[in-house]
Amino acid sequence: MGDVLAGIHATWEFDTDCVLIRFERGIRTPKLFQSLRERRVPHAALSSVTLTPGKRGTVVLHAVPRPGADPLLEAAAGQLKDGCDPYRLVLPAERETLAEYYADELRALLGPDAAEPADRFLVAAPEAPMQFKAYDGRAGFDGDRVSFRWFWTGASTAKWKAGDQTFPVTELSGVEWRSPEAFDGYLRLVPRGQEGTAPGPGPGTGFGMGTEPGTRIGSGTVQSAQPLVPRPARADQDPAAVVFGLGYGPVHESLPFAAAVLESVRRKQPAPALPAAVPAGVGRRDPADIAERIRHLGELHRAGLVTDDEFSAKKAQLLAEL
Repeated sequence: MGDVLAGIHATWEFDTDCVLIRFERGIRTPKLFQSLRERRVPHAALSSVTLTPGKRGTVVLHAVPRPGADPLLEAAAGQLKDGCDPYRLVLPAERETLAEYYADELRALLGPDAAEPADRFLVAAPEAPMQFKAYDGRAGFDGDRVSFRWFWTGASTAKWKAGDQTFPVTELSGVEWRSPEAFDGYLRLVPRGQEGTAPGPGPGTGFGMGTEPGTRIGSGTVQSAQPLVPRPARADQDPAAVVFGLGYGPVHESLPFAAAVLESVRRKQPAPALPAAVPAGVGRRDPADIAERIRHLGELHRAGLVTDDEFSAKKAQLLAEL
């Protein structure tokens, strides 16, 4: 489309394959928007587009992202207020006709998978390095590791005993963020293998990719080979978490941080292991099914999609299942 639609706090530029959202930096613009600056949202990341009446003579153009498409919203887990939703463009009511035109244009560009959750992040996360000041420590992220450095004025005895913490993202399975605008807000990391090890407070579990984190072991770097210890239920006792407070860990600092970590965790997850071959004599398959799979394998081999060695090895594996 290539056109521009200017609203309150943001401008949307409609490109051939995406919507480029540029946020204003004025004093009235929400701090989260100023922190994000701009976002490129591919059409493939959107599930729907709506236009609804707003407050005080405005209309709201809302591009709704697919679940799992944006690490920022995955980390937020529904906790963002409407005024801080980066996918809402507020416009004066006199622009309703123009907004309806762009809404129709966007709807026509939605893909066939628009109603389905995305299998990967399609919108870029805020870039590292990042840091913010929590109530009990300072959190830092360099793109590969998350670090927590405790403050003597706020950190609990449990955290002081554990010492400053460093978490490689390759040893994490997810991130949990509870808004600092709610009671007992925090940012928690979920070590790989410790998902759901203990229930904890918060508006749900599994924010983004995991559920609840566990206690750090040894020197402060996650040691996945060590026995897992159930983590404390309270974030102020958990060395894998920093807690917020009045003026600490504000949304515009801690949420982009959580989204950046979450995106890095997802990107650096190890590839899923291939299914193991079925041992001979265990769970034997239907001979007709094996014959059909060998026939299909032969077609792939003749088409040049499978090498001679791969064909021989896979055929032997299938025959062993008889």
